[in-house]
Amino acid sequence: MNDSHQQTVEEFTLLGLDTVPKLSIVLFILLLIIYLLILLGNLLIMVTVYFEARLHSAMYYFLSKLSLVDLCYASVTVPKMLANFLSNQTKKNTVSLSGCITQLFFLHFFAGTECILLTVMAYDRYVAICNPLRYSSIMNRTVCYWLEAVCWAISFFHSIIQIILTCQLKFCGPNRIDHFFCDIHPLSVLSCSDIFIIEIVFVANSGLISALCFIVLLISYMGIIRTIVKTRSDKGTGKAFSTCASHLIVVTLFFGPCVFIYLRPSVSYAADKMVSIFYTVLTPLLNPIIYTLRNKEVKAAIRSFLGKKLFHRN
Repeated sequence: MNDSHQQTVEEFTLLGLDTVPKLSIVLFILLLIIYLLILLGNLLIMVTVYFEARLHSAMYYFLSKLSLVDLCYASVTVPKMLANFLSNQTKKNTVSLSGCITQLFFLHFFAGTECILLTVMAYDRYVAICNPLRYSSIMNRTVCYWLEAVCWAISFFHSIIQIILTCQLKFCGPNRIDHFFCDIHPLSVLSCSDIFIIEIVFVANSGLISALCFIVLLISYMGIIRTIVKTRSDKGTGKAFSTCASHLIVVTLFFGPCVFIYLRPSVSYAADKMVSIFYTVLTPLLNPIIYTLRNKEVKAAIRSFLGKKLFHRN
């Protein structure tokens, strides 16, 4: 078809679970409960770390930032998904091209931030376990601020590159996105442009961050394992393993689905939607639970904080 006769698509329909609309109201209620739990759990960690002096260390500083990112990350997709499940009863779920690109930007911005932040947290654990006597001087407040700024800055540029590439795509129809929200692969497969080069840059952009994070994670945990093996104190070894196990679980829950989704060409698989639900909804829900259930200090601080706020009387 001649370009002059091609009509540019300005609006997309999100199919979601369009094939089973009867489940929409059930999924709406379930997702709403999960979202409220995400807000409650992550806000509780953030507020507790801020007010409880015993948690004023680099480890818990980054934990509170992870909770902030999880809260923002879930808020990029879940409210729109809730609206779509509710509107399934009456109308089609539509989103403008500009709205789609905006969602895509924040999705990759917060995903990239979480990826790098988890890597920074691994480095923090490396310093704490391998250089305990110098931990406070190495991971001081200024260093924490700089590391956090690096997380946000790298993620911003990563997301900007994704958006610039996406804006190069032309959409001539169809306009039905087989997903719950706008993302790189579901959007690019609808493009009438030649996406070969753009697709390579998409994967390279995500792959570069993933590879660098993986290298730092690998080096950090190799050092941690070597130090733990040399440690003769059972108490110290148990505490180190417990702290690292929580972080490794969170890393696996986040990196696994993201690698499956983004480090491959733009091919749609039936499992993509379920995998995307895992890393955009379940991971922000599970992170606070994992860190609180496996960390006695955080649990004690939360009980102390809630006790002060709920039962303290002047």
